[in-house]
Amino acid sequence: MSYKQKILVTGSDGFIGSHLTEELVRQGYSVKAFVLYNSFNSWGWLDHASREILDNLEVFSGDIRDPYGVKEAMKECDIVLHLAALIAIPYSYHSPATYVDTNIKGTLNVVQAARELGVQKVVHTSTSEVYGTAQFVPITETHPLQGQSPYSASKIGADQIAMSFYQSFNTPVSIIRPFNTYGPRQSARAVIPTVITQIANGTRKIKLGALHPTRDFNYVKDTVRGFIAIAESEKSIGEVINIGSNFEISIGDTVQLIGEAMGVEIEIETDEVRLRPEKSEVNRLWADNTKAKQLVGWEPLYGGREGFKRGLAETAEWFMNPANLAGYKSDRYNI
Repeated sequence: MSYKQKILVTGSDGFIGSHLTEELVRQGYSVKAFVLYNSFNSWGWLDHASREILDNLEVFSGDIRDPYGVKEAMKECDIVLHLAALIAIPYSYHSPATYVDTNIKGTLNVVQAARELGVQKVVHTSTSEVYGTAQFVPITETHPLQGQSPYSASKIGADQIAMSFYQSFNTPVSIIRPFNTYGPRQSARAVIPTVITQIANGTRKIKLGALHPTRDFNYVKDTVRGFIAIAESEKSIGEVINIGSNFEISIGDTVQLIGEAMGVEIEIETDEVRLRPEKSEVNRLWADNTKAKQLVGWEPLYGGREGFKRGLAETAEWFMNPANLAGYKSDRYNI
């Protein structure tokens, strides 16, 4: 990317999107932030951005489900980083149609507009959930896709729509497939903020779902670096690229590491409402990140056990700030 190029970030009001938007501005790019239109005029996490960031940012309020607004937002943009999506798995169990509309049709709107406008690059955001429970580890990009939740199925559909435009029309699409990203601003429906916010509010009996599944956690700064590396690389066009730490850890062990990072002894209580249906639980995720290293020169700065501990410490520090913690309902189960 050159500094003259204009970048649209969809989902820039969300957890990863806001971090990515801020980093692009810091690096000197011309950035347009696509946020979800709402009557509160809220820009999500961008409402908390510094004046320096906001003064160098164009904000477009719209809805990824609307093809007209999406195309309007994309006009005169060279690169689109498409993160807008519904991502909560439990919510997808009872409201699956919203996932088809937002994730599949939303992605169609982006790539269709990219085709019509001649956009130079679309980076579409996938997820490690599309792999389902690992059939082999570490998981490479050629691992079979398994829709074990309506969310996962919608993301598989979105990925395929995006890639079909590359195959059919030569639309310059790259797919980034981040494994479990964590860090400041993450929703409390995710396991790490769930544990940290409960501890920060004085709870020592932590309510959780299944403890045996393993995950490959990625600190948000590494995920953001992955987006930028893929966006900047010509070699990434037509490719699916895992962004993962290549470090596998169970939920149970993760909770213990969080306790250590926060200097507390904790007890875990299984909360039935937090358990996924048996066949829907993804039991094992562990990323092979060889392709990212070889193709776009990305590797994690927070990799391995020590990197994970550093990332957890930074995350806990952010959540321990009373002003940040106040935005979370840690006494409730967030779906």
